[in-house]
Amino acid sequence: MKALVYREFGGADRFELTDIDTPHIGPDTMLVKVVAAGINPVDYKIREGYLEGLIDTALPAVPGWDVAGIVEKPGLDTPEFQEGDAILAYARTDVVRGGTLAEYVAVPVRTATRKPEALSFEDAAAIPLTGLTALQSVERSGLGEGDTVLIHGAAGGVASFAVQLAVRAGARVIGTASPANHDYLRELGAEPVAYGDGLVDAARALVPDGYDVILDFAGGDSLDSTGALRRDGGHVVSIADPRARTDFGGDYVWVRPNPEQLAHLAELAVAGELRVERSATFTLDDAADAYRSLEEGHTRGKIVVRVS
Repeated sequence: MKALVYREFGGADRFELTDIDTPHIGPDTMLVKVVAAGINPVDYKIREGYLEGLIDTALPAVPGWDVAGIVEKPGLDTPEFQEGDAILAYARTDVVRGGTLAEYVAVPVRTATRKPEALSFEDAAAIPLTGLTALQSVERSGLGEGDTVLIHGAAGGVASFAVQLAVRAGARVIGTASPANHDYLRELGAEPVAYGDGLVDAARALVPDGYDVILDFAGGDSLDSTGALRRDGGHVVSIADPRARTDFGGDYVWVRPNPEQLAHLAELAVAGELRVERSATFTLDDAADAYRSLEEGHTRGKIVVRVS
C-alpha cells in the first residue's frame, strides 16, 4: 500500500511517499481503508524527535492518528463493526509506527465510532484529536452556565471547537487571536482580544472581576498573565503548559480516545451545532506539503488529507 513515511527524525524533508506492507490486525483491531486523515501539530513534534521519552516511535514510521474510512476487515473480536461500515477514529496507539497517512490503517476498536451518513469523510477526519481535546478540556475545567472563560489561541484547531462547546454550555467566552481571526471568533460566539501588548488590560476591561476559567491552547508564554486575569478560585486548563497544574493548581490535559465522546461530537456536527473548520484539503501525494503548511503555524481550523 502507499503511505507517507519517515525513516529518521527531522524536518518535513524526511518524508517520502512509498509502498509498504498493509498492516496486520489483532483480535480487537480493524483494518480500515482510509478515505481521509486529519493532521495535527503533535505529528510533526513526534517526527522532529521532540517527544522522545514520552511517546515511543518505531522507525520507519507513518504519521497520523485521525482517520475517517471504511472497515475493510474486522478483527476476530470487534462485534461493534462489520465490513463496509464507515467509521471515524482517534486511532492513537502506544507506539507511533503505522499511522493514518496511508491507504490502510489498523484501528483499535476502542478508538472508533460510526460515521454519520450526513457527515463527510473530510469533516469526520477533522474532528477526532482536536474535538476530543477540546471536549475533554472543557469538561475538566468544570465550566458551566454564566461562567466567564478566557481561551488562549482561540482560532486554532482545538480551540475553535472549545469556543463552541463553552458557548454551548452557557459560558461567556473571550478568545485571544490575531486581528485577522477576530471576525471568525465572533462567528463562533466569542468576544475577541488581540495577542501581545495590551492583552491583560483588554481582557481585564471585558471581565473586571477576573475569569472563572482559563483554557490554554497556545502554550508559550500564554499562562504568564494568569495571575492578573484569573479570579480567586478560578480553574486553569492547558494542553501545552504543565504550569497549569504545577503553578496554578489546574489541569494539564493529554487527550484520550473515547468513542462515546467522539460519537457525540459527530452528532453535534451533523446537527449544525458544531462547526468544523477546514483550512485546506490535500491529497496523499501532497501530504508532505500539508505538513509544511501546518508547520507554518498560522492555520485556522484543521488541515485534512484525502487519501481515497
